[in-house]
Amino acid sequence: MILTKSELESLIRVEHATPHQLLGMHLLGKGGGVVTRAFWPGAVTIDAVPTHEPDQPVIHLKRLHSSGLFEGIARSAKRIYAYDLVITDEQGRATRTRDPYSFLPSVGETDIYLFGEGNERRIYEKLGAHPHQFDGVPGVSFAVWAPNARRISVVGDFNGWDGRFHPMRLLGASGVWELFIPGARAGDFYKFEVLNAKGGLQLKTDPFGFEYELAPKTAARVVAPSTFIWEDSPWMEQRRQRNPLRSPLSIYEVHLGSWRKKSAYESLGYRELAAPLIEYVSRLGFTHVEFLPLAEHAYYPSWGYQVTGFYAPTSRYGSPEDLRYLVNELHQAGIGVIIDWVPAHFPRDDWGMARFDGTALYEHEDPRQGAHQDWGTLIFNYGRNEVRNFLIANARFWCEQFHVDGLRVDAVASMLYLDYSRQPGEWVPNRYGGRENLEAIEFLRQFNYVIHTEFPGIITIAEESTAWPQVTRPPYVGGLGFSFKWNMGWMHDTLRYFSRDPIYRKYHQNDLTFAMLYHHNENFILPLSHDEVVHGKRSLIGKMPGDDWRQFANLRTLFGYQWFFPGKKLLFMGSEIGQRLEWNENASLQWQLLTMGPYHEGLRRFVADLNRIYTSHPSLWQSDYDPEGFYWVDCTDQENSIISFIRQGKQGENPMLAILNLTPLPRQGYRVGLPRGGGWREILNSDAKLYGGSDVGNAGGVTAENYHVHNQIYSALFTLPPLGLCVFAQE
Repeated sequence: MILTKSELESLIRVEHATPHQLLGMHLLGKGGGVVTRAFWPGAVTIDAVPTHEPDQPVIHLKRLHSSGLFEGIARSAKRIYAYDLVITDEQGRATRTRDPYSFLPSVGETDIYLFGEGNERRIYEKLGAHPHQFDGVPGVSFAVWAPNARRISVVGDFNGWDGRFHPMRLLGASGVWELFIPGARAGDFYKFEVLNAKGGLQLKTDPFGFEYELAPKTAARVVAPSTFIWEDSPWMEQRRQRNPLRSPLSIYEVHLGSWRKKSAYESLGYRELAAPLIEYVSRLGFTHVEFLPLAEHAYYPSWGYQVTGFYAPTSRYGSPEDLRYLVNELHQAGIGVIIDWVPAHFPRDDWGMARFDGTALYEHEDPRQGAHQDWGTLIFNYGRNEVRNFLIANARFWCEQFHVDGLRVDAVASMLYLDYSRQPGEWVPNRYGGRENLEAIEFLRQFNYVIHTEFPGIITIAEESTAWPQVTRPPYVGGLGFSFKWNMGWMHDTLRYFSRDPIYRKYHQNDLTFAMLYHHNENFILPLSHDEVVHGKRSLIGKMPGDDWRQFANLRTLFGYQWFFPGKKLLFMGSEIGQRLEWNENASLQWQLLTMGPYHEGLRRFVADLNRIYTSHPSLWQSDYDPEGFYWVDCTDQENSIISFIRQGKQGENPMLAILNLTPLPRQGYRVGLPRGGGWREILNSDAKLYGGSDVGNAGGVTAENYHVHNQIYSALFTLPPLGLCVFAQE
């Protein structure tokens, strides 16, 4: 087996796409024997020494080229055998290692076939970096998808970051490059040196990396298989049996880096956060926490929404095992975990996924399809099997490896519409001439199908801000398959209403009632999220009109309206204490406010009581999406800005009456209809003194009279506190 001139040059220039064909040990043709080649820059001598069979010959390799190419022939050898390379450098130091080019591929043909088809559900176990042993030799298998690259080398701590040492082999037409490197180990940092389609040389981080250097560094780290012992089996079992639509869901949205800091410059880590977060969330009674994206993101001010490592928890707060610890502790405390997941786009960083092999690999080539104009990011090519596989496997990864209970999918509207935030001529119609992104629609349906069938009880949530139909209906009836959708219309209308001076509210009562006209179209979550308290929008308390007393009275009533209105609940951190400043990802929440007068602590106590009442009364969540679960008692008293409604269970069980007085005038003797007679106990009053209110109320309850009003058989006279909410349950 004699090297041709072109083969020799391809090895010297490190441009051969399948170096295993030339390097390593190979049978010779005529005359028999074996030839062994090694490329090791800086080597003075190289010997191939048998590993297991001492009767096989030691082969002394001779230098073929000054670049470091060596070759040796053993005519006496009749077959290929396992061997070590013993390499001596210019300082006389000897290194002994198994030859990386003597191993079979670590990625199987079936894996490659399924990946090309888009159906390899655990592709993260095949691509990326995985420590294991071949033939008793410890090392790391590296694999990466880059079909248009001319050459890819693994560079890292184990080879001086020199791309000449470990060029990978291309496995057929799959576009997957692979190499097993003996001696590499968990903890090593690495990247891929890519000779791209245009002949440019780039250092790229691993799209399948499980952990990365602390930003702004970008190398991936080899991670050992997890040894974490999960202790949340009771939680996982009850989750499988749970119907999320007919269960309480009250979500505390958290940005992990700014919830509570150790210092002005240092956030709590995953493990440090566990105890205080669990204590706080438990005290407030939320059923779930939702973390803004925890996947690695180099640009911290993106809050995690510009993901650079889809398979890696951000190393800012600790290791993947540390995140497992946090989730495990939350589960044992009875708290679910939802994470934000961002399949809508990825950043343009030249060391990341953008034009990974010199071509538009994960994204579209045409910027009219592949670039987000608003965010300066790139859009995934959902029509490509391997890209779709990358994303769906990633969703599985978070569910399987980190036991998350839900995925909230960011920016779904930007995925669904080809003309999203674009002017005429700036987008490409689909094959039918429409503006719907057919590939993205199919991707979302497949994502939801996989998650819901393989992980029963897990919820998926769409942040979708348009009137796209059937977002939360099954794919088999034409829906997208999400469990829930954020009700952005309710959020905008409600905040607009509560931001108005009460004197003008009578002209805008429709803002509060309009949501019920479309409520039964989807399974809605009512969100007051991070997006509403940044970018000059002011904090929630800052949106409320009036002096301190009126602002807090308004905000308590707003929260009460949110908790008693049909739909699941979400509240962003800091809003429950009436944080004055807009949210700042670089600063801790204003916890000191809780020591400044009764209003802030009163508001937090009110939120805790809302959750306590909510979770303990099935009327407030069992029939969220059934027509019988809610009806207006009276929503027509615009002149006094008063609305009232009933929440109840199946067949009218356990009705609860909520009355909102949305002006600062207390109302005495205000008659409201009731569905049943007897005593009605006042179980919540947002104006109670312990919340910071003026203590106007109903002395514990009212008694219904047989007096028809508001189409109800019974009614009672109520005292309505100013800017207040009162809730009554039948004795």
